[in-house]
Amino acid sequence: MINSKLLFSFAVVLLTPFLIDNSFAQINSGGFGKSPFERDFSDVKFLDAYFGTLNQKIEVEPGDSNVPFTVVFANVGTQDITGIRGQLSLPYGFSGSDGPGSIILADSDSNSLAGDNFHLTFFVNINTNTNIQQYPASVKVDYSRLREAGVRTAFSDFSFKVTGDSIINVKAMEPFLTSLKTNDVIIEISNAGTAPLSSVEIVATNTQTEMASTTSSTTNIEKVVILESNWDVGNIEPKSSRELTATVYVPENLRGTTLRIPLSISYYNAHGDSQTVDKIVDFYIKGLIDLRVYGIGVIDLANTQMVIGEIINEGNEDALFSFVSLEPLGDSNIRPQIQFIDEIEIDAPVPFNIPLEFDGEPKYGEHEIKITVRYKDNVRDEIFLPYETSIMIEEPSNDNENEDNTLWIAIPIAIAIGIVVFVLRKRKKEEIENS
Repeated sequence: MINSKLLFSFAVVLLTPFLIDNSFAQINSGGFGKSPFERDFSDVKFLDAYFGTLNQKIEVEPGDSNVPFTVVFANVGTQDITGIRGQLSLPYGFSGSDGPGSIILADSDSNSLAGDNFHLTFFVNINTNTNIQQYPASVKVDYSRLREAGVRTAFSDFSFKVTGDSIINVKAMEPFLTSLKTNDVIIEISNAGTAPLSSVEIVATNTQTEMASTTSSTTNIEKVVILESNWDVGNIEPKSSRELTATVYVPENLRGTTLRIPLSISYYNAHGDSQTVDKIVDFYIKGLIDLRVYGIGVIDLANTQMVIGEIINEGNEDALFSFVSLEPLGDSNIRPQIQFIDEIEIDAPVPFNIPLEFDGEPKYGEHEIKITVRYKDNVRDEIFLPYETSIMIEEPSNDNENEDNTLWIAIPIAIAIGIVVFVLRKRKKEEIENS
């Protein structure tokens, strides 16, 4: 009985360590075992991997060659390390800058102190058929501890991304502004690349609001008035564009010059890094042609009825190659006519007169007509100015018919008088001869 109790107690004591070991998530040292959290501690710890150099990440796209690929590590050991050398293993579609099949190697330029970071920069080619996405990779790092013989090796598995490349372009949808007036400007911001732009904000720099804090200007934009100077555009996807609008007033003295508006564009690239680029959008400033038609009427000139009027240019630039056309409206049967009047200078009224002709029998009374002035500005754009009005066409008077009737009456009378005079003179001559 006593022996049975002693044997049972002894068995419990022997089995307790095994029961406790199976009840807790312990990790045995020495390599990857049963636990997924198990690892060997070393002096080198992987931190980050990306295309670019240590201080500058870059966007890349399929087809790029000899691009830098940087892997950042931390020396988490208690000793300085030296002789750092790395070998990169990338998936299919990537190769070393020396060509397919070559080993991708990189050396560190200096030692790494305990607790500091260090990096290795490799140079790789990206195949044109590679997709823009995330990829797995591995890196092997060989190094030596100071005051220690031999080479240690660390391996790290990580992922990296082919980001695509963003390309920002700006252009004016209408590249011409007109002086002496307010212009509604539309500027297109486009992304011609393969990577998206996020949180795009645009600022027009060197404006009048900034001149108080700047001593010089890179453009002549400070001479104009821009009502808006900041725009929150949002995201711009690859191969797409967004538009921003502005209201710009241009003074008269900038006529014939180029207005350059500098834009500061800030955004987040595919790495999530804040970027700022400067672009300039150009506009050519035209003069103002401001025509007004007035004084439309009908007169008789040399027994011909004429539609007359005047055109005045109240702008600051001459209108070139000008024509005036007359067209009927409604049930008017006036025949369309065109007259060339050449230049319309500023502040100098230009008269015009167009003979009236009819399709069919003339219709007298009120006629609805349209006068159109067609001209070109100094960039040879053709512009049409229509003006609709009404005219009164009077029936011609019968003065010529009365003159003809009087003439037909006067001729017989003159003939009769001539006959009477002839008869009287003949009788008088006969009387003289008989006496």
